[in-house]
Amino acid sequence: MSDKDPDLHAAYALKTPEDSKRLYANWAKTYDADFVSVTGYRLHLLVADAFAGEGGTGPVLDVGAGTGVCGVALAARSVGPLDAMDVSAEMLEQASAKGVYRAAIEVDLTKPLSLPKATYAGIVSSGTFTTGHVGPDAIDALLDLAQPGALFALSVNAKHYERAGFAQKMDALAGKIGALTQKDVPIYGPEAKGPNAQDRALVLLFRKAGSSA
Repeated sequence: MSDKDPDLHAAYALKTPEDSKRLYANWAKTYDADFVSVTGYRLHLLVADAFAGEGGTGPVLDVGAGTGVCGVALAARSVGPLDAMDVSAEMLEQASAKGVYRAAIEVDLTKPLSLPKATYAGIVSSGTFTTGHVGPDAIDALLDLAQPGALFALSVNAKHYERAGFAQKMDALAGKIGALTQKDVPIYGPEAKGPNAQDRALVLLFRKAGSSA
């Protein structure tokens, strides 16, 4: 995608939380400059647009917050308060430095979560559900953290929506969530090059069943 592709290809090849921690510990300080800027990465902006466009409100949990680019986009759209969640302490350090989060939560989504239930009015995720190293079962745990009626805006790499089991999971959640809509969006800008330059994502928009009233 650029001269600095190795980290990107490593990200697509992640298999375990330990892989993620190793990669992002080394990438955290240069992620915004070497990835977001170079590739014209825009998924976080489109997730924030989708959430705000559906009337999303806080408190919001930014899942897989990374360096906080989605949080910045949400804050620019007057959405908050925001909490950042990520498996990488180093990425959360960069996110916290942006000054838009009230809390940073280091969590491995592939393990049971010991966090207060029904806490958030909104849950967003940009770029976490990619090739399946964080699978669709994590959505169950996120639903537990959400208040009744909470709005979700979760991006899933379109290539892996079917093959990694996300489509089946969303079907299985019928009754636990309201009507599901999908927005097909580009992940990168026109300046992106290489084999992943044309990759797309599905932004899944739905609400947790129940009323917030």
